Amino acid sequence: MHKFIKRLSIVAAIVIGVSTSAAAQVTLKFAHAAPESDLQQNLALFFQKEVAKRTGGEVKVQVFPSGQLGNDAQMIDGARSGIIDIFMVGLNNMSGLMPESEAFELPFMFPTRQAAYKVLDGKVGQDVLAGMKTFGLKGLGYPENGYRNMTNSRGPIRKPSDVKGLQMRVNNSKSLNNMFATLGASPQQIPVAELYTALETKVVDSQDHPIGITLSFKFYEVQKYLSLTQHAYSPLLVSMNLKKFDALTDKQRQIILEVSKEAVDMQRKLSISKENEMIAQLEAQGMKVNRDVDGAAFQAAVKPVWDAYIAKSGNGLINAINAAAAAK
Repeated sequence: MHKFIKRLSIVAAIVIGVSTSAAAQVTLKFAHAAPESDLQQNLALFFQKEVAKRTGGEVKVQVFPSGQLGNDAQMIDGARSGIIDIFMVGLNNMSGLMPESEAFELPFMFPTRQAAYKVLDGKVGQDVLAGMKTFGLKGLGYPENGYRNMTNSRGPIRKPSDVKGLQMRVNNSKSLNNMFATLGASPQQIPVAELYTALETKVVDSQDHPIGITLSFKFYEVQKYLSLTQHAYSPLLVSMNLKKFDALTDKQRQIILEVSKEAVDMQRKLSISKENEMIAQLEAQGMKVNRDVDGAAFQAAVKPVWDAYIAKSGNGLINAINAAAAAK
C-alpha cells in the first residue's frame, strides 16, 4: 500500500508539473504588412526563433506577414484591444494617436542613417516609445524601413519641378502629404496593399517608398523610373500590447526586450548591406534608376512643410531631434 501511494504521489507530481508547464506557455501573434520576401519578415522570423530559444519554448511567436491580420491601422487597433500581440508598422501610422511624432516624418529631417539611429535609440526616440503606454502599448524599437525614394511612369525626378502634375500615392503622413502638394503633385492616400493595382490601372502614376518595399511589392512591374530622392527617413515601429507584456514573467519580459533590440540591429545592418544589391535587382527588372537629384533644391522647396508643422505642434521635438542628431 505504501509503495502504491508513493507511485500515486509521483504521478500526481508529474501531472501537476505538466499542467503548470502547459499553463505557463504563452503564444504571441506578431503581424506586419510586408511580403515574406521583405526584410521585415527577416526581423519577425529572427524574433520568433530567438524568443522561443531563450525562453525554452515558454513563449511561442506566430508570425503573420502580408497584412494577414489587417492593414496598418487595423493592426494598431488590434494590438490595443489585445486581438494582436505584436505589430510592425511605419511610425507614421502612430501620428493619429501621437501627432507630435509627425516630426520624424518631416522631409529631410535626418541627413544620415547614423543621425536617425542616434535619435531613435536615444532619449528622444525612447521617450516616444514610453509614451505609447498611454494607448495600451509597449514600444519595443525602431527597425529600418529606409529612405523614401520616388518612382513614377513619366520620367526621372531631378528637381522639384519634375514632381509637378504627378498623381502621387502617399501614406497617411501629413508631412509627406503636404510635401507633395507643395511640390505640385496631387497626393492620394492609398493602402500599400492596394497600391500595385492602383499603379497598374493608372489611378496614380507615382509613389514613394524605401528601396526594399519597391522591390518586395514588385512595383518595378508597374513603374519605370526610380529617382533616389531620399526625401524622408521612414522608421518602422515594433510595439506590443501592454497588458500582454506586463503579464509575462520578469525573465520573459527581459528576453522580449533583449531580442527586440537585437532584431532591430540585425535588420538595420541587413538593410544597409543589401541596399545596393536591391537597387541592382530593380535595374535588372527594367527600372531606370536616377541618382542625379538636386537635394538642396528639394530641401528649399519643402520649407513650408516644416513651417506648417511648427505652427501646429511647435518646434520642441524638432529641436530635440536636431540636438540629439548633432551630439557627439
